[in-house]
Amino acid sequence: MARVLIAGCGYVGQATADLFHVAGWELEGWVSSPESVAKLCGKPYPVISVDIALRDQVNARPENFDAVILCASTHGGEPEVYRRLYLNGARNLLDRFVGSTVAFTSSTSVYGQQDGSWVTEESKTESMRETGQILLETEKLVLGGGGIVARLAGIYGPGRSAVLTNFWAGEASVDPGNDHFVNQVHRDDIASALFLLLDRRSSPRQIYNVVDDQPILRSECYRWLAEKLNRPLPPIGKATWQSKRGRSNKRVSNAKLRSLGWKPRYPTFAEAMGKSILPDFSQRA
Repeated sequence: MARVLIAGCGYVGQATADLFHVAGWELEGWVSSPESVAKLCGKPYPVISVDIALRDQVNARPENFDAVILCASTHGGEPEVYRRLYLNGARNLLDRFVGSTVAFTSSTSVYGQQDGSWVTEESKTESMRETGQILLETEKLVLGGGGIVARLAGIYGPGRSAVLTNFWAGEASVDPGNDHFVNQVHRDDIASALFLLLDRRSSPRQIYNVVDDQPILRSECYRWLAEKLNRPLPPIGKATWQSKRGRSNKRVSNAKLRSLGWKPRYPTFAEAMGKSILPDFSQRA
């Protein structure tokens, strides 16, 4: 039976672990604290507390795995948090699990294009943020170890949507002179992409953009939400909030991942909102 380690069994990691479990993989989930372990005590697979940035803790685990997924979250932390969790964590996992296929969930924020152009995995990475540079350094390390890099767009799904949260809180605004494209992907589509990349033993050990089919202008997101929720459009003006992913304006292509047979369940903002996010949001609001 194939075995997979989910190093970072959080919002994305749990959905990914559940998918591998249903498919018959044997798995183990790692989280950063005993408190997180307690929250996941009902899962049908073991979840333990391991700090992947600490080599001794990683090396102390006796199990081996066919695949290792590094999908821990910094929760928008500072550069030193990125370096500790991603770069040091990836190095420790690669050294401990030699022979395993390691997949790292990076970010499409490493593309810093400002002109609204389409970008692919071959496009220049122009991140001006130190956190983006650390992501690129980690990608290089993982690829050098024969691993796979999945560059995730902005994550949304049940209980999570930055666009919806800002709109509902009244913090959104429309700046006609500085509108930009939003690239997003549903949590469950990330899980299916990671499963495809690791279940297919023939998947090239390369970089893959994980994003839905249709980048959408932020103003269009707000216009759609205003209509569906019967609320007024946000006011014209400068944005009053800052994205954790940095400012850019590009459209990210998923053609490479689709060429392997991946098909998002939620290909557009409207479908994800209508089928998954708004129904959940309505219950919580």
